Amino acid sequence: MARQERKKSKTGIYHVMLRGINQQTIFEDEEDNQKFLQTLDDYQEKSGYIIYAYCLMGNHIHLLMKEGEEDIGTAFKRIGVSYVYWYNWKYERRGHLFQGRFKSEAVENDEYFQVVIRYIHQNPLKAGMVDDIKDYKWSSYNEYINEAKFCEINFPLDMLSLDRPQAIEIFKKYNNTENEDQCLDYDMVKRLSDSEAREMILDKTGIGSPIEISKFDKAKRKEILVSFKDTGISLRQLSRLTGVSLGIIRGAWN
Repeated sequence: MARQERKKSKTGIYHVMLRGINQQTIFEDEEDNQKFLQTLDDYQEKSGYIIYAYCLMGNHIHLLMKEGEEDIGTAFKRIGVSYVYWYNWKYERRGHLFQGRFKSEAVENDEYFQVVIRYIHQNPLKAGMVDDIKDYKWSSYNEYINEAKFCEINFPLDMLSLDRPQAIEIFKKYNNTENEDQCLDYDMVKRLSDSEAREMILDKTGIGSPIEISKFDKAKRKEILVSFKDTGISLRQLSRLTGVSLGIIRGAWN
């Protein structure tokens, strides 16, 4: 089957996702995260791209970026080759690290631009890794709040307000707003709305209300919670619907 042609963005801005091969971990420790960010920074001048937002997860990466002199395919080839060479050297391994070519979606308007930034910053939150997005070290959220290191923050903040303190407050409120944003993913699991998740819980368990799960004994509760892992229901969503704490669900899923 012929490879589908990548949709060209009229603005030159893309939401990009890159995943480890076979869902392999691509960031084992803090040094790995720092090395990838430094690699992004090193190739910005050569390739001419601009990074607006990023989030480095254990086995995948989200970026919001604007294409520069080179197309993003060429830029990512440079980035990938450089990081994989270093990673393989460090861990004494050979072969591919990333799963094929990266995925991307065109970002064509200001509203969706801000949605993608929020989606990227809320990845660790929706995955149950943190309870507050400011606590995740490897996303660009704190670059907007404190000090920019790798990102161009002026363009996104100026969209919100030309008064910088006001823009930052608007940014913080928007990025911390609960939502059901649907953005680029690898479609391994379909993200569900709360109503869809509630219906799935009721169908799967035969109970009258999701909140009943919180009243079950530990063994039965754990069995039920585990059954919803990788179904499209997020950890926070399951907690919200059942009343079971994030810590208990996280323990069942790990």
